[in-house]
Amino acid sequence: MTTALPDYVRDDIQRNVSFALEEDIRSGDITAQLIDADSESTATIITREEAVMCGTPWAEEVFRQLGDVQIEWHVHDGQRLPAETTLCTLRGNTRQILTGERTALNFLQTLMGTATTARQYADAVQGTTVTILDTRKTLPGVRAGQKYAVLCGGCQNHRIGLYDAFLIKENHVAACGGITAAIQRARALAPEKKIIVEVETLAELKEAAAMRPDQIMLDNFNSQMLTEAASLATECALEVSGNLTVNNAKTLPKGREWFLSSGALTKHVQAIDLSLRLQ
Repeated sequence: MTTALPDYVRDDIQRNVSFALEEDIRSGDITAQLIDADSESTATIITREEAVMCGTPWAEEVFRQLGDVQIEWHVHDGQRLPAETTLCTLRGNTRQILTGERTALNFLQTLMGTATTARQYADAVQGTTVTILDTRKTLPGVRAGQKYAVLCGGCQNHRIGLYDAFLIKENHVAACGGITAAIQRARALAPEKKIIVEVETLAELKEAAAMRPDQIMLDNFNSQMLTEAASLATECALEVSGNLTVNNAKTLPKGREWFLSSGALTKHVQAIDLSLRLQ
């Protein structure tokens, strides 16, 4: 099943690629100039290791901006791939293929790495009531791509940025004069926006739960505290952050839905080994 491209991703692709090409090409690809200007070639991109596919729109945009290179995809975003799978076939101007090679591969290897990590996390909690969320701990400039990759891997997005939801943390609470005051101000400022509140103690949890925000983030709660939280905040979604990992997510109290947020989905990413070869 192909993963749909969210609007927040679509808006960023062109500028992501434009900047990446400018960063790489600057005054021109001097090595590509060794090749005849009218040379035409066919090339393939192959993954050398198992991976989850992600990044096709970025690769397409690279070659769209460079000229007239046609891409025939043999796989789709979100698909699990064995090693040595051919991702696509490229046909067109040889200079353009080689000039765009590294930029296209950089996007693909990073987004596939993110999607593959997310798939491992999603598989680890399969059959439970736990949903894995990403965070804002993304690579600068490619957040939208990594957020999309998380979806391709079977996990879900937290807020996209500072603009689409409130996340009231300890410093916000301190500056506003308390959890209740912070939530009240959030509702007055933007009543249509989701409100998430981070708490560190059961007392803070009780105060937050009384205000019924959309979601409460439990920071570094131990197992006993999590059990109490499940019974205290019955009308709010609960998110676990901090000391609980995907490896022990199955120990969460039964009988309710849980969210587990992890920065590792987007910041502890190992790029996938890809190769482009002219035929």
